[in-house]
Amino acid sequence: MPTMVDIPAGTIALRDDRLGTRWQVSLSAFRLACCPVVGSDGVPVTGISWYDAIALCNELSEKAGLAAAYVVDGLEVTCDWNSSGYRLPTEAEWQYACTAGTPAYRYGPLEDIAWYAGNSGGVAHPVGLKTPNAWGLHDMLGNVWEWCWDLYDPATYGAYRIFRGGGHADPPRSIGSTLRRRSHPTFAIEDLGLRLAQSPRTA
Repeated sequence: MPTMVDIPAGTIALRDDRLGTRWQVSLSAFRLACCPVVGSDGVPVTGISWYDAIALCNELSEKAGLAAAYVVDGLEVTCDWNSSGYRLPTEAEWQYACTAGTPAYRYGPLEDIAWYAGNSGGVAHPVGLKTPNAWGLHDMLGNVWEWCWDLYDPATYGAYRIFRGGGHADPPRSIGSTLRRRSHPTFAIEDLGLRLAQSPRTA
């Protein structure tokens, strides 16, 4: 099972450069995995759609003896935010955890913290080889993009979901905490994976 890091409550400012909008989100405490979900070789699991990521969260919850966070009915997915099972982070949770309390676009020098087009050799690498952020989270930037829970812009893009963080094939400008990407929840590609989040256990 993944090593989960306790993330404190706080507030994060988000923005959408396409729409020219900015907003703030207040977050309760949550937990986030120190690394993306990996395979047996320690390399992030990729080629996974948003729907696959939802199913994997429930599968890993069952293996850990936790109540599933998601109820899936065909293409409709609902989340029990009070469940202690594994789930995808919201994009606000993801960005807040990535920045680890600082407003910087990156939490360190690019070469030190991320696998990207300039140093990856075109492939994903085992997690944990780069410097983590201040909260002990590895590979938040670079290596693989990570699915988030949120819809991007339902009025324009319908069911499209958000992914964050940048991947091993991306240029430096795409490796940063505020960059937002989106695609259909059936979309899967070789540099897109996921990181597990978890709501705190309730007494």
